[in-house]
Amino acid sequence: MNKVAIVYWSSTGNTEKMAKAVFDSVKSKGGEVELFTSGEFSAAKANEFDKFALGCPSMGNEVLEEGEFDPMYQEIKSSLKGKEVGLFGSYGWGDGEWMRTWEDDARSAGIDIITDPVIANYEPNEEVLKKLKVMGELLAD
Repeated sequence: MNKVAIVYWSSTGNTEKMAKAVFDSVKSKGGEVELFTSGEFSAAKANEFDKFALGCPSMGNEVLEEGEFDPMYQEIKSSLKGKEVGLFGSYGWGDGEWMRTWEDDARSAGIDIITDPVIANYEPNEEVLKKLKVMGELLAD
């Protein structure tokens, strides 16, 4: 059985809701899963897991959150090479550029992105929650 880490940063609670949806999906499929904020996670901890879901909202000029999430992501990125990872996050402006940039960066680092990244405009709606459920099911397998 694969061990799954779900790591996220959230300001308004929208990305946290998304993280919990992935967590619930992995759990419902019988997967071994743990939920962390980006402040609780490190490269040393990344080595304990086989698969990952990473969540961060769009910040500033469509970038990852720069104070906590992006530094954590940069630290663990090499540990994710060759591993299955799902990306998700919420936004309130723009067109999702931050997620496309993040996905390109992850793929360039050799990370196996398991499904299209899932983004929510503000709070996740039913369609987004269904996509997050699929992401969790893929991670649980």
